[in-house]
Amino acid sequence: MKILIINPNSSPAMTADIDRCAKAFANGEFQVDTVLTPGAPPYIDTYQDAALACPGMMQIVRENEEAYDAFVVACHCDPNLDVLKEMTDRLVVGIGEASMKMATMLGHRFSVISMGSRSTPIKEEVIRRYRLEDCAGPVRAPEDGLASCREEELFLDAAKKAIEEDMAEVIVLGCAGMCGLDKTMEKALGVPVLDGVTCALILASGMVKAGIATSKKRRYAKN
Repeated sequence: MKILIINPNSSPAMTADIDRCAKAFANGEFQVDTVLTPGAPPYIDTYQDAALACPGMMQIVRENEEAYDAFVVACHCDPNLDVLKEMTDRLVVGIGEASMKMATMLGHRFSVISMGSRSTPIKEEVIRRYRLEDCAGPVRAPEDGLASCREEELFLDAAKKAIEEDMAEVIVLGCAGMCGLDKTMEKALGVPVLDGVTCALILASGMVKAGIATSKKRRYAKN
C-alpha cells in the first residue's frame, strides 16, 4: 500500500514535519510519502491561498494517481478536497474531515484548536460544511495572535479552556503543522487529542485495505 500526503502549502519545513510524523505512524506497515504543492503560498490561511494552491494540487494527483493507492490533503480546512475527489478514482481523505468525524466517536463534544483568530471563522465554516455543529464547541485559539506550530503551551492553554468552559471531551489539532503534539498534549489534558494527519492515515489505510473508494455515482462523477 502506498499513500501520498499532499501538503497544500509550499513550506519545505512543514512538509518535512508532516512526513516525519506520518512515517512514524505507518511504522513500515505501508509506504507514505509527503510532497509540498508547487506554486502554492507558504501557508494556507485564506480562501485566496486555497485557490492559488489548487492547480498545483491537481497536478500532483494527475502525476501520481497510478503510483499511489490514496491521497491525503494535509491542511485542516481541507482546501480543494472536493476537486481532488472528483478528478481521481483513488481515495482522497482530508485531515480536517477525518479528525473531526473521528472526534464525534470519542466523546460528547469536541473542540478544534486553531493557530490563530484569523483562521477561526474558516474552521467554523468547515464544521458547518460537515454538519458537525451539534458535536462541536467553539473553535479555540491562543489569545495573543498567531502562534507557531511548535508553541505547545499556548495550544495547551486554549485546549484547557475548551475542556473547562466549553465542555469539550475531545481536542482536535487544527493544523497539519501541529502533528507530533497530540500525545504530549493528551497526557497533560487527560482527554483524547487528535492529530489530523494520523486520523487521515488511519482512515485512508483502512479503506484501501478494505477496497473502499469514493462513490462516482453523482457528486464526484468525473463527467
